[in-house]
Amino acid sequence: MRRNDLAAQVARHRLHARLNGAVAGLPEQPPAPTYVVDLDPFDSNAADLARRAAGKPVRVATKSLRVPALVSRAMAAPGFSGLLAYSLREALWLCEQGISDDVVMGYPSVDLPALARLTASEPALAGVTLMVDDVRQLDLVDSVRASGAPVRVAVDVDAGLRLGPAHVGPRRSPLFDTADVVALAEEIGRRDGFRMVGVMTYEGQVAGVPDEVPRHRLRSAAVRSLKSRSVAQLEDRRAGIASALHEVVELEFWNAGGSGSVETSVADPAVTEVTAGSGLLVPGLFDHYRSFSPLPAAYFGLRVVRRPSATVATVAGGGLVASGPTGTDRSPSPGRRPGCT
Repeated sequence: MRRNDLAAQVARHRLHARLNGAVAGLPEQPPAPTYVVDLDPFDSNAADLARRAAGKPVRVATKSLRVPALVSRAMAAPGFSGLLAYSLREALWLCEQGISDDVVMGYPSVDLPALARLTASEPALAGVTLMVDDVRQLDLVDSVRASGAPVRVAVDVDAGLRLGPAHVGPRRSPLFDTADVVALAEEIGRRDGFRMVGVMTYEGQVAGVPDEVPRHRLRSAAVRSLKSRSVAQLEDRRAGIASALHEVVELEFWNAGGSGSVETSVADPAVTEVTAGSGLLVPGLFDHYRSFSPLPAAYFGLRVVRRPSATVATVAGGGLVASGPTGTDRSPSPGRRPGCT
């Protein structure tokens, strides 16, 4: 047996014993699936994300953590500031519970009751920033508005890579060209009751795609090439949009990136903050990135219901599947950790 293989087996055995010990310390047998977070690697990953952000604040993506105690723990780490929420009801709850007074929505909301609650609450209006990419989303807010107090909004700009007619990356927003972004900013400025405070450009094709996959050298090289072209194109686009917006509005923040693209995101002068969440727990997806090597911090415990052979076990349940295109790189890995992002 090679030395590296032996070291890996020893480390795995120690982890197995540590996790079993943690679960055994509970007052009664926990239900399955059991989700376990190792706080030492969690804290180490938080410190590494802050280091990679090179002095720019890291905003915590609550979609990737889902546990209030973990959200608060990340928020308390040096270099972290503010939350990126999954839904408006969640954002309102985070404010009401005092977890944060700086919550940006990751997506537009069409939840009319939640929008009405937002506009009726002074603390929520001060602490929550809506995400918009269409004037009709402003109309929805006006349709349920409970007061004339200004609603904070940020504009989501598509951060995909354009190669001729092809689009590489998530299609998050109808806004791509500078003129369209400025037109929406101007409309926000003309409307009573709205204040544009930020911009988001999430480059999922850089942050969410492994680029150093074993046995896939050619594909990995192609992914790295696309990432490089995407970063260069997006930096040019951000600069153009930022220059044009400077004539229209004074922004508080420009949010970008994810756990897999922290270095390239913060290197862009237009970007003032990055978002990270899955990089705290570290799914198996992050095993195969060239730019960073985080520590696994999240695990699933499942009950074995049968053993067809000495080397095969059948378990009840599964793990979490990562967001994005379905594939083995985003699925739970037996014996290791979940594939969630």
